[in-house]
Amino acid sequence: MKALVLGGAGFIGLHLTRRLLASGYSVTIVDDFSRGKEDPELAALDVDVLHADLTDPAAYQDIPHGWDQVYMLAAVVGVRNVESDPARVIRINTLVVLNLLDWIQPGTKLFFASTSEAYADGVSAGVVEVPTPETVPLMISDITAPRFAYGASKLLGEAAVVHTGRARGIPFVVGRFHNVYGPRMGADHVIPELSLRAMRREDPFKVYGTDQFRAFCHVDDATDAMLRLMTTDAAMGEIVHIGNDTEETNIGDLTKLVLRVADFDPVLDPAPAPAGSVARRCPDLAKLRKLTGFEPTVSLEEGVQRTFDWYRENWL
Repeated sequence: MKALVLGGAGFIGLHLTRRLLASGYSVTIVDDFSRGKEDPELAALDVDVLHADLTDPAAYQDIPHGWDQVYMLAAVVGVRNVESDPARVIRINTLVVLNLLDWIQPGTKLFFASTSEAYADGVSAGVVEVPTPETVPLMISDITAPRFAYGASKLLGEAAVVHTGRARGIPFVVGRFHNVYGPRMGADHVIPELSLRAMRREDPFKVYGTDQFRAFCHVDDATDAMLRLMTTDAAMGEIVHIGNDTEETNIGDLTKLVLRVADFDPVLDPAPAPAGSVARRCPDLAKLRKLTGFEPTVSLEEGVQRTFDWYRENWL
């Protein structure tokens, strides 16, 4: 089996590549290395690496066809990026998908990485249930909201993949990720950010949005779900939530877990959640379970420990 991973040097991309290699796939990754980097972990993998700016249609001329599976993970993510340069987020996240859909051949299986932000406005407006299934309506409660640029780019991507896939005979899966975490995800996401501040022994220790709830999914579980979906015929043409619904936690308790792993007991300084942050997020995984038999295997405590250890050894 031959797999092409677009955005393969990034966080989920590299973990997925490892998973595919372990399952016997031949893998090629494509990246512009604007966020992911050429590092020893990537260099250690037996994969072909192509440098390309996927916002340029001409870049696809250098990518061969003949893939069994294509994974579209290339995107600009992160709240800081969305707030500082929303035009870049929309431009890159839409162009990479539209160019891909012009290039990909009918019959090639496609995975498109989407996000729970696609329906987050409905949660904030009180019209979407939590845990959330795939059947809830997608809505725009406030198009001027500072974090909406990312969700809008992924909504457009979902629509492009679904309708183009149906029109051109491209079997696809849209996977909506829910708070995936783990090693190599940068420093701007909550678990690495808490871990790094705990390593630096910040005291008092500021905690933003202690009463907000999340269901965190370790990247190993996320990549397992991806591979299961892409090898399940019944999943083709479906939008499926990917996450871990077994250990929903609030940010206050997550902070205490990280501090316990860090063996650090500072004075906690609660602060309001960032503007526009949804109060609660948890997927309903009934569809994923029915299609693939998936069950999360990495507990939050184990996943936080593994993530903390990686950042302690590789980041500071």
